[in-house]
Amino acid sequence: MVKLNYDVLTAAPSTLNPLGDRTLDLRGLKIPLLENLAITKDSNDVLDLTDNDLRRLDNFPYMTRLKVIMAGNNRITRIDTEIAKYVPNLHTMVLTNNQIEELGDIDPLAQLKYLERLSLMDNPVATRKYYRLYVIYRCPTVRILDFRRVREKERVEAKKLFSGAEGQKLATSLSSQRSTAKTFEPGEPSKKPAKAYQGPTPEEAAKIREAIKNAKTLDETVRLQKQLEAGHIPGSESSKPANGDAMEVEEDE
Repeated sequence: MVKLNYDVLTAAPSTLNPLGDRTLDLRGLKIPLLENLAITKDSNDVLDLTDNDLRRLDNFPYMTRLKVIMAGNNRITRIDTEIAKYVPNLHTMVLTNNQIEELGDIDPLAQLKYLERLSLMDNPVATRKYYRLYVIYRCPTVRILDFRRVREKERVEAKKLFSGAEGQKLATSLSSQRSTAKTFEPGEPSKKPAKAYQGPTPEEAAKIREAIKNAKTLDETVRLQKQLEAGHIPGSESSKPANGDAMEVEEDE
C-alpha cells in the first residue's frame, strides 16, 4: 500500500497519450486515499487511478485542467459532494468495478456541467431499478453511459418518468437512498463484481470486462475506450469497423 506523497507524485509518469492529453499514471499502486494532488500543479488532463485501493473519490485540490478521471478497479463507495467545485471541467469519469451502491450516491456527478462519458459498470448501483433512466435524468449532459450511447428515446422516457408530481416524488425518493456502509478498511476482502441492471447483454458485458482486464497500458485503454464509444464490442465481428476512426453518433429513435 502506497501513500500518495511528494516522492510518489513526482516520480509518477506524466506523458502524452495518443489523443495528445497529458496523463498522470498512478495505476496499480494500491493507493488507499487521495492526498497531496496539489503537488501536480494542475498540469494534467487525465488522472489514471485504475487498480488502486481507493474507498472515496474526494480530497481534490482545484484542478481546472483535469478532463478525465479513470478510477476503475478500486473500492470506491462515495463521491465528494463538491467534486464539481474542484474539477469543474471533467468530461469523462470511469468508475467501473467499484462499490457505489445507491442511486443517491451518484448525485454529486449531476453538478459536473461538461460530463459526457460515464461508466458505472460492475457497481452495485447498476443493479438498482431505474438506474439508467435516473442517471440520464440527473446527468443530462452524459452522452455515453456504460459504453452505450444515450439515445433520444431514453431521454424522453427519463423525462416522462420523472415529470409531474409523482415523477418528482419518485426522483426525490431515489435521491434520498444513500449508502450507509462504512468506508472499507485495509485488509478487507475484495468485492464481487455486480451485474448491470441495464446495459450490454451478459455476453457483451463479459467481453467488455475481459477487454478492460487485459488493457495493460494507457494506449490500450484509450483504444478500447474509442472502440466501445463507437459501439463495437470487443471480440465480436462488429469490433472491426470499416472505418477505424469511427466516432459515436447519438441516434434518435
